[in-house]
Amino acid sequence: MAASPTNPYSEAGVDTAAGDLAVELMKSSVRATHGPEVLGGVGGFAGLFDASALRDFRRPLLATSTDGVGTKVAIAQAIDKHDTIGQDLVGMVVDDIVVVGAKPLFMTDYIACGKVFPERIADIVRGIAEACSATGTALVGGETAEHPGLLGPRDYDVAGAATGVVEADAILGADRVQDGDAVIAVSSSGLHSNGYSLVRHIITGAGISYGDNAADFGTTWGEALLEPTRLYTLPLLRLIEQLGGGVHSLSHVTGGGIAANLARVLPQGSWAEVDRSTWSPSPVFRVLSDIAGSTLESAEGTWNLGIGFLAIIAADKKDAAIAALNAEGMPSWQVGTVGFGARPAGEFEQGAKGVDGGAVRLVGAYADGAK
Repeated sequence: MAASPTNPYSEAGVDTAAGDLAVELMKSSVRATHGPEVLGGVGGFAGLFDASALRDFRRPLLATSTDGVGTKVAIAQAIDKHDTIGQDLVGMVVDDIVVVGAKPLFMTDYIACGKVFPERIADIVRGIAEACSATGTALVGGETAEHPGLLGPRDYDVAGAATGVVEADAILGADRVQDGDAVIAVSSSGLHSNGYSLVRHIITGAGISYGDNAADFGTTWGEALLEPTRLYTLPLLRLIEQLGGGVHSLSHVTGGGIAANLARVLPQGSWAEVDRSTWSPSPVFRVLSDIAGSTLESAEGTWNLGIGFLAIIAADKKDAAIAALNAEGMPSWQVGTVGFGARPAGEFEQGAKGVDGGAVRLVGAYADGAK
């Protein structure tokens, strides 16, 4: 009897059967994000989304965003916990869309790995799907690619892209900001998905293992550092609708920290001082800074330090905005006021990521107690 033919792709390190199993394991999670707008189910070459509802818009503009979660995946790999990375991805991608006031429609994901472990891939995608459901986003497609020889067997990276829609005359942005607007902070759930190269440098330098007990958090270090990114999309969309034009601009505090990201959504000629005394950064930031022997202020260009989003709100709507966000389980408070014209003496950060926007600086000292 002739020997069974070998699979040269398998000999090269690519296991197509494992990839097929991963798809089977994730199917139910992905389908749970599908409404009647999604056609064709799971497994097609392209995802199909019925955009007929856009005919009801006066002038629909599509908003799109793409991102990953950076080196946070290295911690997930170190402790073999992969069920929260998907939420981080959705937070990084979909929450960028709401910044312009857009409602997310659909998302796709991409996972590159050295070797497909079906259960692990399914965990990642399950997290993506659950977060998509929580933000009203359909997960319409994705790709898992096996890259032996380029990535180690246990290594992977994730990325995604999302599309949303907003009426042209409802776009939020710097052009809506007015003198005297309130700067409202919305708390983060921790580090989110930025600054993990610094986190890993601190942990490694201190000789800490991610499996070690972190007494300050009641978990292992790995579990504490994998706290998933808070999802802001639906509460912010509801706030925009509730305030009826009272939300002027939004800023997602990601890479670059508080000042740089706020400056991006303020107009040229405006300025704002963010008062540190209005909040106390989460314990994770204080503990990491203490281990590094550095100050919280030195990490202001890297970490969100407890603020995940900033909203620029009309002065007469600020109390309503704070109350509404708090009712949504999004602790919020005023950190500053937007000014125009002459600004106080001293150094301000102006513009970021190619945007020549307003000027921002942080002032005062952080509060000691938890907010």
